[in-house]
Amino acid sequence: MDYNTQRNQLIMPEYGRNIQKMVDYATEIKDREKRNKAAKIIIKVIGNLNPHLRDVADFKHKLWDHLFIMSNFKLDVDSPFEKPKKDTLSEKPEKLLYPQSRIKYRHYGKIIEQLIEKAKELDEKDEKRDLLIHAIANQMKKSHINWNKEHIEDNDVFENLEKFSNNQIKTNRNRSLINVDEYYKKRKRVNYSNNKNKRRNK
Repeated sequence: MDYNTQRNQLIMPEYGRNIQKMVDYATEIKDREKRNKAAKIIIKVIGNLNPHLRDVADFKHKLWDHLFIMSNFKLDVDSPFEKPKKDTLSEKPEKLLYPQSRIKYRHYGKIIEQLIEKAKELDEKDEKRDLLIHAIANQMKKSHINWNKEHIEDNDVFENLEKFSNNQIKTNRNRSLINVDEYYKKRKRVNYSNNKNKRRNK
């Protein structure tokens, strides 16, 4: 019996062994005209195997690239696109540089710092500034609850916000922030609903 473990490893397993055999056969065809014809037939076949990708940009280009890759770049045919280079595909991607900027208050996160900077840029008479400041304070209170699992007074949140802005933002202490008990109840309802949906989808 012929086992897959005893066969050559597929270069692109998603296309299957029969497609790989077609590519191998086309690569061995001596006549260039027949080889070109075989390549176009293979392109049609693998295109039909992936109809969901037809709307993807450069769909045909990707198929031709895959054809050359499956032939281990040995297939010599007239492609409508530039033949990919083996060295380019084996190149390691450039190392991603992650932001190294220090977050002053980790439990509030970098976005809160950025929002505070945005609020500082707005005119003090702009109504949007007051709304943004209140939204920032609410989010800070939520973040504190989520991270520290303990209650925090509204005044403490307002003081933190003013401190983080280097006292360039003055908060309205008369406005109330989210109620902790209501916030926990809402989280429980959301978690219960999500768990219920997960059980239904199993």
